[in-house]
Amino acid sequence: MSTVLLVHAKGGPPLGHVLSRTAARADVHLLALSALPAAVAGSAAGLCASVTTPDDADRRDLVSLIVSHAQEVGADAVLTFSEYAVVAVAEACEKLALPGAGAAAALARDKRLMRSTWQRSGLPQPAFRPVATEADLQAAVNALSCPLLLKAAWSAGSTAHQIITSPDEASAAWARSRQVMAESAQLGYAELHVAEANAHFVVEEIVSGTAADWFDEPGWGDYLSVEGVVANGVFHPVCLSGRMPTIEPFTERAGITPALLSPDAQDRVVDLARRAVDALGLRDCGTHTEIKLGPDGTMWLIETAARFGGAMTVPQIEEVFELDLVGMLVDHLLGRPVAWPEQALTPVQARGAAGSLVVLAVDGRGEAWHDRRVWDFPVVASDVPLSPDSELSVVAESSLPDGSVVPVYDPAAGANTMAALCLLSAADARTVLRDFETLVDALPRVLPAAHSEEVPA
Repeated sequence: MSTVLLVHAKGGPPLGHVLSRTAARADVHLLALSALPAAVAGSAAGLCASVTTPDDADRRDLVSLIVSHAQEVGADAVLTFSEYAVVAVAEACEKLALPGAGAAAALARDKRLMRSTWQRSGLPQPAFRPVATEADLQAAVNALSCPLLLKAAWSAGSTAHQIITSPDEASAAWARSRQVMAESAQLGYAELHVAEANAHFVVEEIVSGTAADWFDEPGWGDYLSVEGVVANGVFHPVCLSGRMPTIEPFTERAGITPALLSPDAQDRVVDLARRAVDALGLRDCGTHTEIKLGPDGTMWLIETAARFGGAMTVPQIEEVFELDLVGMLVDHLLGRPVAWPEQALTPVQARGAAGSLVVLAVDGRGEAWHDRRVWDFPVVASDVPLSPDSELSVVAESSLPDGSVVPVYDPAAGANTMAALCLLSAADARTVLRDFETLVDALPRVLPAAHSEEVPA
């Protein structure tokens, strides 16, 4: 049987899902750069041939660590599903002469390089400037048109986003973004290979999106993502995932598979995603391309990642389209034939719909809850009136234990202040959207109130 070295770090699809699908294709050796989620730690030993947790000294040269461990276990393929380890794994694969994202992986990780690459290719995106110092930011604010969005170049999950509405807000935004990136690093949500990554930022103009010109009903967000894969340098789109509107500044609340676009609109979106991925020059990896939707068919590229979408995007695709993307990518990296979709799958081909909701202490209008609440999934499952055939579950490894106080939502910290991740399956995407709206409205009402002694100081 073939051997795979799986490099685990925070982020990406749930580790339990990834492990089970990879173990079905090969012997798995797990290199754990982050602690295993409690919900998975017990089963990992049974699924893996070995589980290794390197000490701090070994992590100083992450590429060498991955290379030496791959050689030690005789790995036929090395992969990761974490944004924070993508570049290191790609470089290790280059040294090992194994298939991987390739030398261009950093272009799909560093938002400064990504935007510069797209700019040279003439692709539509917001006007931007890379910034490394507060002086850089002030100069960029003076050159661009407010409102602006300051974001960390190597972040994920909308972490460290700051909206700047006037030049006099630049200094405070800079300080806050730097602070959040330092806090995220302490939590393990930080680039693992580029030591100075926390000092890299990009600021860009905020473009005005609209969902009304793209969707037949209200409630959808004004952006979506194209899920795909690059195999031997050729981009294969898989499907589109829709969104609920973001929470200020741009924190994602929910992703829904499939996105309900017309065939013509889907074709145009996929074409832009293809041009974006092709410009980056990726070789063998999953892809996740986010696109902002504007009036009269206009679009802007948000970002492309050299990995599959995070949260429950991959399990949703498996449920709705019966495609095991993890297993298919493993097969491809091992040199086995894989039948990728000939074109992006559509809602007509979907078997129902599925969505994942990030539980944040913010209501449907984007306003913070009036009081503190305790996360209790059994209460949610029993007391929130969802559609008759809908099924709601909680992703344990991505959620706080029942009885935990729901964190106060911090706009700058984004998904770092989530309480839980829920998965909902329904007859169609419209039902998922409506049920999520019901769930968001009900949470601050049905969840138990936190007593003062339960609330962290």
